[in-house]
Amino acid sequence: MSARLLTVDQVAELLGTSVRFPRRLIEERRITFVKVGRHVRIPEPAIEAHIETHTVQPIERRYRKVA
Repeated sequence: MSARLLTVDQVAELLGTSVRFPRRLIEERRITFVKVGRHVRIPEPAIEAHIETHTVQPIERRYRKVA
């Protein structure tokens, strides 16, 4: 089964952003996309990879006990 191709609107909704953000990712070629005629579609795995790549893990801090 091939990956689902999402519209820019669907990607924006999935990421919780405005459509300007995925359009900027496309314009700056920071994400994989497919041109279908004059339309642009983004493979779902590309969105998942983008989310994983840009996920920041918390830092575990160790606090010293104050005597």
